[in-house]
Amino acid sequence: MIRSVYNIMIREWKRILTLPQLYVVLLIVPPVICFLYGFIYEKEFARDLPVAVWDEARSPLSRQFTFMLEQTESIHITRQVHSAEEIRSLMEKGEIQAAVHFPRRMDEHIKSRTPVSITLYTNSASVVTGKLIYKDAARVLITAGSGVILQKLVKTGMPEGKAMALVQPVRLTSYFLYNAQYNYMKYLVPGLIAVGLQMIILMATVIVINEELRDGTMPELIRMANGAASNIMVGKGLAYLGASWLHYILATCIVYPFFAGGQIGGSFSLFILFNLLIIACISIGMTISIIVNDVMVACDIGVFYTSPAFVFSGFTFPRWGMPWYDQFYAWIMPFAPFVDGFFKVFFMELPLRYAHKEMAILLVYTVLTFPIGLFVLQRKVNKLMLKHA
Repeated sequence: MIRSVYNIMIREWKRILTLPQLYVVLLIVPPVICFLYGFIYEKEFARDLPVAVWDEARSPLSRQFTFMLEQTESIHITRQVHSAEEIRSLMEKGEIQAAVHFPRRMDEHIKSRTPVSITLYTNSASVVTGKLIYKDAARVLITAGSGVILQKLVKTGMPEGKAMALVQPVRLTSYFLYNAQYNYMKYLVPGLIAVGLQMIILMATVIVINEELRDGTMPELIRMANGAASNIMVGKGLAYLGASWLHYILATCIVYPFFAGGQIGGSFSLFILFNLLIIACISIGMTISIIVNDVMVACDIGVFYTSPAFVFSGFTFPRWGMPWYDQFYAWIMPFAPFVDGFFKVFFMELPLRYAHKEMAILLVYTVLTFPIGLFVLQRKVNKLMLKHA
């Protein structure tokens, strides 16, 4: 059996290296995807977003606030405006992403501790940029406003500590863990590459059996496997698992360290989790290939199955916030539990024991699909053997 599995694995590697539909997908596309995703988020952060100022106060404080806003990472003051209509027009043209309105008599109201309404207009059609601008603007304006009141109280003779307690009775200290700077590259690139690689493996394996039937090479494969469907599935599966290891080396030794600040070589935990994902994808893909004889239909099923994996995985929007039927659909795909484990072992750098649940779920995909594929393939092998007897 071992010899037979080994021969089939070597045969499959020869097919991978010689058939365009395989070597393009498995050996050319992965580096392209990895570096393409990496360079998309080359700037890492959303920096210097264009922001306008509507300054009706025209005061030392409004100028000071404007200067402080300009010093933040996300805000770049690009122009002065004079009305809400002008703000809307500039946003519609894409010339600004936000605007800040300083009202008349703002200085007097702040110094007299009268409530002041400073208005921040954001283009929330772009959710991420809108939130980044809001975060920086709110921090600057609240801190600066409190500072003005603090200075006034200190000048009246109040001790600075007491004045600070009066101005800011509750102090919030924030610790942003695992991605403190909201780095696009560090967060999105690993996930996008992972979903791309699992899609590549699954799309390659949905044609591993039906293509043999179409090309008439199945009798040769059956002789090499001594009529055992298990030898065929294991031998071919090992070849694609080996190809996935090349993808893992590319991602963890080059792309993740260079683009996402990851550890070179990843980690043992990540390697185990990645392999469980790939084995599940190989098992699912081969089962589709065995059941669906038409290669094009099998490819269509593979595309339909893998394309929405990233959207439903919970990587960018939590699954618990989705309707129950979308959550159910997410769990049909192995990428969903992989993402849960990936957050733990890659971003949080936790030991593998924290991902036991996700590992068990990934094994379920293989345990459910491999026997089905094995049963159907053995029946096909037996029919072909009788036909050629």
